[in-house]
Amino acid sequence: MIQSDEVADALRTGAPVVALESTIITHGMPWPQNLDVARRVEETVRAGGAVPATIAVIDGTLHVGLTDARLEDLAQRDGVAKLSRADIAACMATGGTGATTVAATMIGARLAGIDIFATGGIGGVHRGAEDSFDISADLRELSETPVTVVAAGAKAILDLPKTWEVLETLGVPVIAVGQDSIPAFWSASSPHPAPLRMDRASEIAAAHVMRGAMGLPGGQLVANPIPAADEIPAEALTPVIDQALEEAAAQGIAAKAVTPFLLARIFELTEGRSLEANIALVLNNARLAAEIAQEIGALRRAGGPVA
Repeated sequence: MIQSDEVADALRTGAPVVALESTIITHGMPWPQNLDVARRVEETVRAGGAVPATIAVIDGTLHVGLTDARLEDLAQRDGVAKLSRADIAACMATGGTGATTVAATMIGARLAGIDIFATGGIGGVHRGAEDSFDISADLRELSETPVTVVAAGAKAILDLPKTWEVLETLGVPVIAVGQDSIPAFWSASSPHPAPLRMDRASEIAAAHVMRGAMGLPGGQLVANPIPAADEIPAEALTPVIDQALEEAAAQGIAAKAVTPFLLARIFELTEGRSLEANIALVLNNARLAAEIAQEIGALRRAGGPVA
């Protein structure tokens, strides 16, 4: 594992660090917009008083924190693998290059000793999973790896009720920020009641530190709603998602190819509005994650909370 100088210094001195995934760079949007957004997310974390640690596997080595030159190189590479728990070790062992999903980024963060990770939305139970058994490894990772994940809920293309049920079964805390419903990615609210609600970063940080003190495995999902000015209401999105799902099924698209296809098709059908919302929510999550990272550091320095 290689840590950037900035990340290594922060971890050595106890400064707050926020992990960031790399699939948004390689699989989320085209060049050069992908690089611009990656830089904006890192700048947002820095503006919040924390150090960004974008995670990726490059030529067989796990990198925690990328220099700007490496970030630019990754943003332009072709054939970058999309890595999760099942294939990250194999990619490293064979000298490959891959971008980390939520699950793989959590693994990299844990190895580096980073408590918190900001992303767009987690994976979950795909629609039709009762037949396909297509369930993201992100859910089990949240139950096993002690990293708090800040996201705008799960991606709205998923079966959201089943996703929340699986997380409940796995014992993963789902914390809605400042509201009583779980946000639905591009939409700020949903019909699904939040199991937990917290209104302040200090509360979320305290819950994270308490889980560690109790020796509880797994992390937390912090469901941070997209700002109201940037959201796409669910009633406008539902027919678009339904059409994209029908097209994916008709074309036989499955497994890891499903999510990139659906997001690309929804981008086309919303005339780019979905990507604008996606960028807004990622930046919003980076801001909150930086604040939580600072609060976690303050709690640790104060020696609490203690189980």
